[in-house]
Amino acid sequence: MSVDEVEGAAVDDSGWEIDPGDESGKAVLATVGRQIRMWREAKGVRAADFGDLTGYSEDMIRKIERGDRIPRAEFLEDSDRVLGANGLIAAMKGDVAEVRYPKQVRDLAKLENRAVEFCMYSNFDVHGLLQTEEFSRAILRTWRPAYGQEELERYLSARVARRSVLEKSPAPEFSFVQEEVSLRRPIGGRMVLRRQLEHLLEVSELPSVDIQVMPTERADHPATGGRIALLKFGDGTAVGRMDGDFGGRPVSDLKRLRMLELRYGIIRSKALTPAESRDFIEQLLGET
Repeated sequence: MSVDEVEGAAVDDSGWEIDPGDESGKAVLATVGRQIRMWREAKGVRAADFGDLTGYSEDMIRKIERGDRIPRAEFLEDSDRVLGANGLIAAMKGDVAEVRYPKQVRDLAKLENRAVEFCMYSNFDVHGLLQTEEFSRAILRTWRPAYGQEELERYLSARVARRSVLEKSPAPEFSFVQEEVSLRRPIGGRMVLRRQLEHLLEVSELPSVDIQVMPTERADHPATGGRIALLKFGDGTAVGRMDGDFGGRPVSDLKRLRMLELRYGIIRSKALTPAESRDFIEQLLGET
């Protein structure tokens, strides 16, 4: 069941809404919703009764069948069981899983899944791929205008899911450079920061991951324009972006990629080595 009791009131929690403009996602949800409605009507089950059997309101059932709501995996499993679909409804979980996150996050995740090398410079926050779930939650809660709880959970789930790229086999090569200030800011409180620093030490032990710290006192490096991200692919192509250049948009032409690679190379050379960075993070952990 996916109906929770909150202060005595039943609250539907069957899924998320699709983002405006996400046409590919809408097409998937419309197909899934149409299949569920066809199965329900073929069984002669009214929407209200179907809602009672699965734990959702009639209004929520209608939204899912119209493709206006992203159903959770549990709902698809319950629907399959209630309607006797022999796994045909549950089999759509994979299709739905691809659209449950915001489109821009899905697009980024697709690029990250293709990449064989990551070059990431972060100046204000710990990079998303390195964040603990509670640290990510604390960061998302600082954004304004503030996310509603449902929207926050959707973005948090997407960020956590992206971290699976660190566990791929064969593993891509990862290079992260973090500004010192990003490791000192107590987002979420002292204990959240402590656990985040401990997580950085754990991830830095992975053979394919280098984490370097850029001390605040080292001002002569070419990253005052903001974050840099470079993803390199197995076919020799790449895509990159920098906050303060190219309008913040991703670029893939060789000229601008060379500029980003030059800047990132200088940044790495100015930062502490991976071994020095581990010592630095351990020192911060002792101070926190």
